[in-house]
Amino acid sequence: MNEYLLGLKLENKAERTIRTYRWFLERFFSICTVPLSLLTADEVREYLNHFTKGKKERTVDAYLSALSSFLQFCLAEEYIEKIVIKKRWRPKIPQSLPKYLNELEFVRVKIAAENMNLRDRSLILFLLSSGCRSSEVSNLAIRDVNLENRCTDVIGKGNRVRKVHFSEECAVILSEYLKKRNADGIDPLFLNNSGQRLKSNAIYYITRKIGKKADIPQFLHPHSCRHTFATNMLARGASLELIADELGHVNLNTT
Repeated sequence: MNEYLLGLKLENKAERTIRTYRWFLERFFSICTVPLSLLTADEVREYLNHFTKGKKERTVDAYLSALSSFLQFCLAEEYIEKIVIKKRWRPKIPQSLPKYLNELEFVRVKIAAENMNLRDRSLILFLLSSGCRSSEVSNLAIRDVNLENRCTDVIGKGNRVRKVHFSEECAVILSEYLKKRNADGIDPLFLNNSGQRLKSNAIYYITRKIGKKADIPQFLHPHSCRHTFATNMLARGASLELIADELGHVNLNTT
């Protein structure tokens, strides 16, 4: 299991995903006493039914994804001889539209951010105007950012490097934040209260806090900012190819 989780980290998977997979796999193996090489489909189904009883379809699908991914790894490493999860077990989940801020909510979030400290304000402006994932923002260093040209190189999924841009307002607030820090270029772009790199879970907490202050009906999280960025670009006439390039994937059906 530790080999598998290390592999996810090397693939630059989100920390939150790795933590979720670890939590589920640890629970699974706390009751599964059958050696991996002897597991049968019937036994796996029995264990899954135990974990997923009363759970929503999306939760069931997430559990299946975690276990299926782990077993695929075990098959590749020859810990098992065949996959013991059936595709037909996956629940049918209706396609939902990505959540994004409408024009009024967008303005309310920006107003709420004006009363936050410089770090939180520059962070939310960066998320809204760059479309970056929280993990991408967390990994940025000061030297990566060109405030004059309002752009930065980020490392996305699959370790692909792309250039993203951010707003002039974000550049101004970000510049003020960095001036107060007297920081070195190799330092992380955003720091937590202990002076360490701001991690994805902390970024998620900050966006939720700003969303509550803005009194928007749904939780505000980094991916909402990402979808808001894409929606605003589309509304301003940007092509799908340009939006996909800024978001860091080949087409808009992947996140």
